[in-house]
Amino acid sequence: MQIIHTDQAPKAIGPYSQAVQVDRFVYTSGQIPLTPDGEMVQGGVKEQVEQVFRNLDAVLTAAGARRDQVVKATIFMTDLAEFQVVNEACEAFFGSHKPARSTVQVAALPRGAKVEIELVAYLGK
Repeated sequence: MQIIHTDQAPKAIGPYSQAVQVDRFVYTSGQIPLTPDGEMVQGGVKEQVEQVFRNLDAVLTAAGARRDQVVKATIFMTDLAEFQVVNEACEAFFGSHKPARSTVQVAALPRGAKVEIELVAYLGK
């Protein structure tokens, strides 16, 4: 098992790692829309999900993974009425790659975030 860390994404706000690699799989922790210096991004769901994907991209890169190696995405949202905005951001982030995905509405997220996303990537061929 290898712990993954990058200064290009916000440090963990609790007792966990940004990501962990086990064999050929990388499991990211959920990312909320914090900038790498730990500040909440300003704006609505669109700006928040774009920051979340910047953070996840940085963590994937630190692990030696690419977006097209993501096999599963789990999205937590506080308001599914914003689903289309998040869906469009997913399409922009992944392009033609379509990993498995779950989207769940939750009552609240850390620091008042509107969206949190975690990924699993496979580093194999």
